[in-house]
Amino acid sequence: MKNVDSIGHVTGKSVYLDDIPVQKGTYQAVVFGAPVGHGKIKNIDYSAAEKLPGVARIITSKDITGENQIGGIIQDEPLFAEEELHFYGQPIALIVAKDTFTARKAKALIKLDVEESEVVTDPREAYKRGDLLFPSRTFQMGAVDEAWDGCEYVFEGRADIGGQEHLYIETQGSYAYPTDNGSIKIHSSTQGPTAVQKTAAKVLGLPMHRIEVDVARLGGAFGGKEDQASGFATMVALAAYVMKKPVKITLDRPDDMQMTGKRHPYSADYKIGLSKDLKIVAYQTTLYQNGGAASDLSPAIMERTLFHSTNSYFIPNTHVTVHSCKTNLPPNTAFRGFGAPQGVFTIESAIAHAADELNIPAYEIQKVNFIQDGQAFQYGQIAENVNNKATFEQALNQYDFTRIEKEAADYNQKHIDKKRGVSIMPVCFGISFTKTPMNQARSLVHIYQDGSVGISTGAIEMGQGVNTKIIQVAAGVLSIDSDKIKVESTNTTRVANTSPTAASTGADLNGHATRLACEVLINRLKHSAAESLGSEVDEVDIKNEYVYLNGEKTAVHWNEVVEAAFLKRVCLTENGHYATPKINFDKTKEKGHPFAYHVYGTAITQVTVDCIRGTYEFDKVQIVHDFGKSMNPTIDFGQVEGALVQGMGWMTMEELAFHPNGKLASDSLSTYKIPDIYAVPKSVDIEALETEGAELAILKSKAVGEPPFLYGIGAFFAIRNAIKAFNTDYEPAFNAPYTHEKVLMDLYSNKSQGTKKLYKKAVENAGK
Repeated sequence: MKNVDSIGHVTGKSVYLDDIPVQKGTYQAVVFGAPVGHGKIKNIDYSAAEKLPGVARIITSKDITGENQIGGIIQDEPLFAEEELHFYGQPIALIVAKDTFTARKAKALIKLDVEESEVVTDPREAYKRGDLLFPSRTFQMGAVDEAWDGCEYVFEGRADIGGQEHLYIETQGSYAYPTDNGSIKIHSSTQGPTAVQKTAAKVLGLPMHRIEVDVARLGGAFGGKEDQASGFATMVALAAYVMKKPVKITLDRPDDMQMTGKRHPYSADYKIGLSKDLKIVAYQTTLYQNGGAASDLSPAIMERTLFHSTNSYFIPNTHVTVHSCKTNLPPNTAFRGFGAPQGVFTIESAIAHAADELNIPAYEIQKVNFIQDGQAFQYGQIAENVNNKATFEQALNQYDFTRIEKEAADYNQKHIDKKRGVSIMPVCFGISFTKTPMNQARSLVHIYQDGSVGISTGAIEMGQGVNTKIIQVAAGVLSIDSDKIKVESTNTTRVANTSPTAASTGADLNGHATRLACEVLINRLKHSAAESLGSEVDEVDIKNEYVYLNGEKTAVHWNEVVEAAFLKRVCLTENGHYATPKINFDKTKEKGHPFAYHVYGTAITQVTVDCIRGTYEFDKVQIVHDFGKSMNPTIDFGQVEGALVQGMGWMTMEELAFHPNGKLASDSLSTYKIPDIYAVPKSVDIEALETEGAELAILKSKAVGEPPFLYGIGAFFAIRNAIKAFNTDYEPAFNAPYTHEKVLMDLYSNKSQGTKKLYKKAVENAGK
């Protein structure tokens, strides 16, 4: 089945936040943010801005009718700053005016007197100062301290991992207006409607039922709208509430990039010990998470880093600690992978380091350490239906890795000015919210008198095709054509207490809730049809929109069944509730069964590096992925491709740069680079692993949003291997992203006389 939104997207007919018709008299809003990274407010003069014609009001913390607090997990983030400023761009006020131009003009007239303080952006420096957002956590298994003596090889090192800007096409935005009885309706570009509802209710001092949040779809999110949309939605909700007027905000790109948090940068120290036969005996790492100025979702992201810190491997002795460090940056937040990529990059760096020292390819260590059925992850869950070895072996055989390696070696032997690098990237990713109570969903299904069906769930459509999958589930259970089914906007009045669409759980949770609702409805219709036909229920079936009696097709159509049921006063509405079974986690012991299942896969990445310029081109990425029983290969393969390229961008070119005062320097598309058509691999091959799928996945079709992002990490190690082929005397640091500038520096770092001669000869060859 094709994505139901495809035609609307390509023809421009899909309705996003900015396409919603606004009420007459709607005001536009602009945020006035901190012009420094850290300091105390001595005085603010709004008088000139307030006198500007067209300015309706400037909303500050003094206008808040409830609590000045928007922290989602930990209550440590004010909606509007009151006395202290902790990051550049921190919201101080909301300027409400007749149009955006006027609001921006007023913004320039505000006079702010600040006593500046030292700005800290390095998490290690913050840790030294004792600036933590919340207590550190450790996962451990076995006895690491005793294990080192039994290791044949022990290596220590450091890995540094940069952040990443979400750069969704649709920036943060929200539209709020008063409704009956002192209520507020909010249209928000958010992944978490209930989070917006709950936050707005707290700040406005209203019960949640007075706040209605509606979301049609998002123009991208990638985690950046899971928590951080709540603040901007709450600002305009507050303005609408106190002014009794509709208010809208749409951030421009520089403001969006400056004010919002990114993927967390991490810095890590690791120690890895191996036996003589290359088994990883012990692994210890300390990771410093750059959380920014407030907690946001950092506690949960820290947790997923811990869960994925050993990637695909069984390691009997582990000790992994994460410190969440408070810095003067915007609160960093969710991003596709949610902390797992940083943990995975660290252990893959440790393995690459060991391989360098032992003068062997990294895959020689990878392939003998895959976790197997019956073994325990360090968090206590017993591995089941493990497919890592299967994807690894299929990738090597199907794509003829022996040939790939030989061709790369031959190429490097023949070329001085260019070198090829190859890497293998195994992936293991757990599916579920790691906070167990969040693994629940509801689906409200109506069958109308004419046989058409309307479905409301908590899922947010943001380009990943979740609406299409929900339609597929309903069409399959009800056995009707998909054209008869419509998925409504996500609305907190129709479906309450929703979990955000995140953690790759959207299709599983909401799909299962829809399945349960539809199963109840089809059972009611079968009972009604059996009664009309004077037969037993077990003799009746509904298939392809017709009633079957004892396996024989009758002339009774779906529409007639529905109409007859309605006339008998049979309920044609059902609310399905789904809570993922089996999962649990005890934080006091850091042990449990947190994931419904795991997704596995293997990617082979090939790159060619220009050793004169430091540039590179990705020749090919070849993937074997564990989709389970994919219910929609078109959507799922597209998700793998998109995630791969986004992961490669994070590893290669997406470098965040900050001024010393904490201001983001890379705040536009001219200074922050994402992959374009010239940066993507020349070809991407994807093969599905043949498997029975996972019982807890919807229709046994495994989640596909986040796991393939990890394949992009292979890009870093492929480039690194190419550099080592040129500069054999140098072992490059594990410092991502691997920009062209860093590549050029590494190509000529610690140059031996031999390397200098190679460079001279390469330049001569290039000149010819």
